[in-house]
Amino acid sequence: MATLATATEKKMQSGAEEKLERKPHRARMDDKLKIFSGNANERLADDVCSFLGLTRGQACVSRFKDGEAYVQIQENVRGADVFVIQPTSRPVDEHLMELLLMMDALKRASARRITAVIPYFGYARQDRKDKPRVPISSKLVADLLTTAGADRALIVDLHAPQLQGFFNIPVDHLFASPVLVDYFKRMNLPNLTVVSPDAGGVERARFFAKKVDAALAIMDKRRVEANVAEIMHVIGDVEGRTCLVIDDLIDTAGTLVKTATALMENGAADVYACCSHPVLSGPAVENIARSCIREVVVTDTIPLSAEAKNEPKITVRSVAGLIGRAIQSIHEETSVSKLFL
Repeated sequence: MATLATATEKKMQSGAEEKLERKPHRARMDDKLKIFSGNANERLADDVCSFLGLTRGQACVSRFKDGEAYVQIQENVRGADVFVIQPTSRPVDEHLMELLLMMDALKRASARRITAVIPYFGYARQDRKDKPRVPISSKLVADLLTTAGADRALIVDLHAPQLQGFFNIPVDHLFASPVLVDYFKRMNLPNLTVVSPDAGGVERARFFAKKVDAALAIMDKRRVEANVAEIMHVIGDVEGRTCLVIDDLIDTAGTLVKTATALMENGAADVYACCSHPVLSGPAVENIARSCIREVVVTDTIPLSAEAKNEPKITVRSVAGLIGRAIQSIHEETSVSKLFL
């Protein structure tokens, strides 16, 4: 079953960048489709609404003096097909609570269907008991979303695709790779080798390498503790080649910088990097700025900090069109997977 699931996801990703490059089709949206957003990424929500020719739903999402969240939906949603766009980015728990309260408010206001659109699912790395007496946090969050009123979820690049099994509601899993593939295709980098920073990202890197017609290399990485990794070996030929490191997220950028350094020490001519989720916590931007990496390309699933926006090595590509097409397909009850065929 695992092999079948992997093959299906690879097929869904294949050829998607050509689909997303087409001029958006303006659907005949009725007043029963509504898109709301919390405070996590209002810019992305507005871009999705613009793509679909809609206006973002009116909602008050604020806080009491003690930090307690307060939500009020400020328009009629009775019988509506509602989408709430909210990544669980920093501050993670505040944005998660906003999402839960918004869905509860929508459920109690008699919305017909509620879809949690989560561009970045922040608890996805805590998906197993790798130490004694630790929670499986991603399963707990999945249950919370269902309890709050989500009828389905729309998520971009889960840390591990099998996390869909933690949900007791339908999950549409979108891939940001086509947006990034298109960017690097246009760059036409010479002697390109796509590098997976660890064994878990090989399938993602293999798809990317196939789409840009590049070689593949893998880093043998050992994680000492959270946010600390040690690079052991480089598997593959990188000497004299331009290397592109691809991952689903960049947190502190410590692993990314060590990967780039190891590649240069093994004779790489140049190093680029890309990811779907620019978490960029702690010293991440400073680490990238001081590194040997030429450019880091990210998407807007998470809004960048002012520091990251001002860093010339960081480039942002938008997934608003990708999410907009998926919302349109869900609302019209058509296939979401057609976006990736």
